[in-house]
Amino acid sequence: MPKVNKVVKYFILSDLVMWSGWGLIDPLFSIFVIQNIQGASLVAIGFLATIYWITKGILQIPISIFLDKYDGERDDFYALVLGLLIIGIGAFSLTLATAMRHVYLVQFIKAIGFALYIPSWSAIISRHLDKEHTAFEWALSSSTVSFGIGAAGLLGGSLATVIGFKFLFLLVGIMAVLSAALLLLVPDLILPRKTASRSVEIDHVRAGLK
Repeated sequence: MPKVNKVVKYFILSDLVMWSGWGLIDPLFSIFVIQNIQGASLVAIGFLATIYWITKGILQIPISIFLDKYDGERDDFYALVLGLLIIGIGAFSLTLATAMRHVYLVQFIKAIGFALYIPSWSAIISRHLDKEHTAFEWALSSSTVSFGIGAAGLLGGSLATVIGFKFLFLLVGIMAVLSAALLLLVPDLILPRKTASRSVEIDHVRAGLK
C-alpha cells in the first residue's frame, strides 16, 4: 500500500471526524424536526434541504474564486477552520430550536460553514497529494469517510434514544470543533506559509455527499 504523508493523513482524519459527527444525526434529522419542532411538515422538511443545498451551491463559487486569488495556503487554512467552527455553531444551535424558523436559520448557517469548508479543504489537500498515487489517496479519503458515516448512522439512533437529540447535537458540534483542532496539529499548517501551487481538478464527492 502506498505511503501517505502526514498532512494528507491529518486532513483525512479531520474530515472523518467532521463527517462522522453529522452522520450521527443526518439519518434522524427529519424525525427530530417532525417530532420536536412546532409547525413542522413534509413540505417544511423539503424546504430545509432546499435552503442548505441552494445556499451552499451559490456561496462556494465566489468563495473558491476569492481563495484562488491568493497564493499559498494561509487564506485556505483560515477559511477551513472558520468553516468548521461555523458548522459546529450550526449543530450547537439545533439544541435551542423550537420553531421552523429556527431550523431554517440553522440550515442557512450550516450551508455557510460547508461553503467555506468544501473548497478550502479540497484546495489544501490537493497540494499535498502524492502525484503518483492521487487516485489512491482520494479513494482512501472517500472510503474512510464512507466507513465513518456508515458506522455513525448505525450508532446515531441508539445515542438519540439514550441521551436525547439535544445531547446528540452537542456531540456533533464538539466533533466539528475537534476536527478544526486536529488541523492545528499539522506542522506545515500551524503557521501556513506561502507555497507554489499547482492546478488540480477536484471533485469532492464522497458517499453521496457533494
